[in-house]
Amino acid sequence: MRKENSQKNQGKLELITRKWWFLLLFILLGTIVPPIVTRGFDPAKIGEIILYLLDHALIGYLPPSFYIVFKIIPIVLIFFLLLFGNRVRRIFSLYVGIAYLLFAVLQGIAITERYGFGIVTGNFIQMLIIAAFWFWEASINENNFSPQKIPIIRYWVVPLAFLAFWAPINLETMQPDFNFVYLFTNSAGLAFCMMTPVYLAILTLYYPKVNIAVLRVTSLVGIIIGFWNMVVNFLIEPDILWWNGVLHLPLVFISIYAFILSFRKTRLVTTTKEIK
Repeated sequence: MRKENSQKNQGKLELITRKWWFLLLFILLGTIVPPIVTRGFDPAKIGEIILYLLDHALIGYLPPSFYIVFKIIPIVLIFFLLLFGNRVRRIFSLYVGIAYLLFAVLQGIAITERYGFGIVTGNFIQMLIIAAFWFWEASINENNFSPQKIPIIRYWVVPLAFLAFWAPINLETMQPDFNFVYLFTNSAGLAFCMMTPVYLAILTLYYPKVNIAVLRVTSLVGIIIGFWNMVVNFLIEPDILWWNGVLHLPLVFISIYAFILSFRKTRLVTTTKEIK
């Protein structure tokens, strides 16, 4: 009975997440919702406030040892996923859900002298929603990570995801720095833009035997946040941030690819009726 109810709810989620109003809601959430600050709010400077909060987010104040932990855990989990498949899928989904909670807090919240306590509201809410979808997946185990034959062309996401995870950039100069130490030491393991390509790449490789609703919502937010990164890195400050923009291309490309896949095959539960 519980399994049947879970299947019905999953079917409803797949239907709801493909509705035009659901997509519009997320787009508006990521574009027009203003930030929250405890002082110095000026409606005319919303864009400036958001950029300031992102530059001073909590993630930048964590000790280096914290970064190392959240670099090693994904590597170990992916290795176990390849080795043990479905036996570790719940652990994997739970970790990804926790990771998105951390992304929301560490990248969406800042405590500054200029604006006091601040929240990048749109990003914060969207990441919390993604976390909820991954926790849902952990409860129903819709993803099937059993070994399967994958067309070689679909592996194009792997080098891009690896580049994002590596994040070879010198944060002082914002220039390329291909030091392999960054695979274990930088903050990419706690960054939405660097880890989302990794998690989406895994889902696309096992597609269509994955949770379509999770794939769709995660990739949709990836497209929205990736778009704004393209604007900032390539249009607003290209002289300084061009390489940072390059490192965000995996987020854009893999998110678009995953989002398209999520509409190519909607595995609806037969007992679920169309939601009007």
